[in-house]
Amino acid sequence: MANTVDAIKNKRDIERMKKALHGRDLVMFVLGVSLGLRISDLLTIRVGDLRGQSHLTIKEGKTGKTRDIKLSSTVVKLAQKLDGDDDSYVFQSRKGVNKPISRVQAYRVLNAAAVRAGINIDIGTHTLRKTFGYQLYSKGINITRIMKVFGHSSEAQTLKYIGITADEIDAAYEAIEI
Repeated sequence: MANTVDAIKNKRDIERMKKALHGRDLVMFVLGVSLGLRISDLLTIRVGDLRGQSHLTIKEGKTGKTRDIKLSSTVVKLAQKLDGDDDSYVFQSRKGVNKPISRVQAYRVLNAAAVRAGINIDIGTHTLRKTFGYQLYSKGINITRIMKVFGHSSEAQTLKYIGITADEIDAAYEAIEI
């Protein structure tokens, strides 16, 4: 069975992660949770893809599909503060000329931040994408819409992916008292 990682479900834990990160690493976390991209696509974003833009157009590496993503006000504000030329990677590696950080480095950054923040869930680069989905779900976005964003074939697949458990579904039903 493949290693799985969890979504960060608690808003306080999201804030603790943000406080445990700085600079480029904080930007990676915020963009990852705000855009819901796979890490391989997130790391290839260049400054000009975001700065002065209202949408991010990206060709997904895994599916080959082109996606047009509306940027939230949080992302637009963050993009205004980015350093570098339009052609520079947002997540510039300190190794080599104009190369993005590796997936392994992104994993290390997130895990170290989770330790500093005292967050005890399985964290990985995919945690950013799963957190994005879970936060949409918790804000009442219809599961069918989230399913389409992720390119999943069923609502059940999306619920499992973002970590909605049978216990959470039961608790939702128990909350209804008429």
